[in-house]
Amino acid sequence: MSGRLLVGLLLLLLWEMAARTLAGTHLLAGPVDVAGWLFQHRGLVGRALAVTAGEAALGLLLGTLAAVLLAALAVLAPRRVAAVISLLMLFLFCLPLVATGPLLRVLWGPGLGPQVTLAALAVTFTSYLALLVGLRAAPPVWLDLVRSYGRGRLSELWHVRARGALPYVMAGLQIAAPAAFLGALVGEFTGAERGLGLLVIRALRELDAPATWGLATVAAGVTVAAHAAIAAVGRRLQAEPPLILAAAPGRLEGPLPVLAALALGLFLWAGAMEAAGLSPFFAKRPWDVWAFLFTDPEAMAHRAELALALAQTLRVAVPGYLAGLLAGAGLAALVILAPRAEAAVLPVAVALRAIPIVTTAPLLVLALGRGPAGTVTIVAVMIFFPTLVACLQGMRQTPRAVLDLFESHAAGRGARLLHAQLPAMLPAFFASARMAVPAAILAATTAEWLATGTGLGALMAVTASTSAYGMLWSATLVIALAACLAWGALGLLERAVLSRTAAEQLA
Repeated sequence: MSGRLLVGLLLLLLWEMAARTLAGTHLLAGPVDVAGWLFQHRGLVGRALAVTAGEAALGLLLGTLAAVLLAALAVLAPRRVAAVISLLMLFLFCLPLVATGPLLRVLWGPGLGPQVTLAALAVTFTSYLALLVGLRAAPPVWLDLVRSYGRGRLSELWHVRARGALPYVMAGLQIAAPAAFLGALVGEFTGAERGLGLLVIRALRELDAPATWGLATVAAGVTVAAHAAIAAVGRRLQAEPPLILAAAPGRLEGPLPVLAALALGLFLWAGAMEAAGLSPFFAKRPWDVWAFLFTDPEAMAHRAELALALAQTLRVAVPGYLAGLLAGAGLAALVILAPRAEAAVLPVAVALRAIPIVTTAPLLVLALGRGPAGTVTIVAVMIFFPTLVACLQGMRQTPRAVLDLFESHAAGRGARLLHAQLPAMLPAFFASARMAVPAAILAATTAEWLATGTGLGALMAVTASTSAYGMLWSATLVIALAACLAWGALGLLERAVLSRTAAEQLA
């Protein structure tokens, strides 16, 4: 504990020194100025925080309830139906918040609707995935016992699967709570009248360094506190953290689930717009997007504009994604080789990841410039911490018997790492890599939306402000499909690698 306190004080000292050294050339405020601004505006910040936290809490509740219902349905339904549900959930997860936010503002109008909806969308897939893995992790012998008493699948779900899934639920909530806060912030960016997001926008426009860094600090503190509170509740409930939160992708079921998910998704999209009686001017239907991209006289120009913006986004998202994965896995290996480094590494990693991306992005871009380096760094920071944690957990699950065998042959730490712990890490690494795909897209488009003025993020921001809804809906669809395709490609790569190194992890 004293070591962590010392590291924290050292970081604060370095932060203050950097702020004083770079004053006048960078938008950087030290902890002294940040604390002074927060104290001076404590009433304003407190009221705004209460609004945003309430929106996030409501979105977290609704998103978690939806995840519970859908996960239960996926467990009870036939395998192909479960695959369709998972594909639809994946598509929703891949929708970029910076595009969904303006669309929801147009559809909902003023009020809390966009903030709560975005918070719910941000948490539903991660909660669903964690709960689904937990519900399917019940020992087969327990299920056989329930069946021997003549009980059906509902009894299995309630008496066996649900109780065994509690650790997975708590682990999913630890991830979901910060995501809900981020969703509420993005919703406030699209035109809310109150909330922390409104203060962030005002501080950025005025280039108010103490306000910007103070609000970022508050947001980071809230997300860390939410993560710690849920972990404490899990310990009180004796819900030990699960070994694997995101399982390897199951066997391919052929093209039928994909086609069914596509057809159902299009039906729900069009049906929701028609049932709500929304104007096609801003609530585009699938056929409107098809016409915009393929049959309108200017369809070729529309596709060219989209392709250029997509290329600009991928040019920074892919390097940042790979850098984040490599940095996370590399630092995890360093911690395993030198365990004392954990006390210095993890606090910095937690602090970097805790600050919501909508406040991190402008700060890093202003510090590093509006070129690719700033956006690549933002994406890498977004990917780094989840990868670090997942890889550490994966390497620490190396069977004790395997490590004892290496020790009996006097193998060094490097040999144990290379031949035992890195292979044991692969399932967790790939699970993290899949989850990081939408995160990389979110980080890149957020930086483009708020700071750089290039790529799909900027295109979506401009089209939302100019009421070019055809391009906005098209860009949203394209970036979501690109993320889904990348997720699927990683799943294929994961199965190919794990079939050679950890076949028992495959369904």
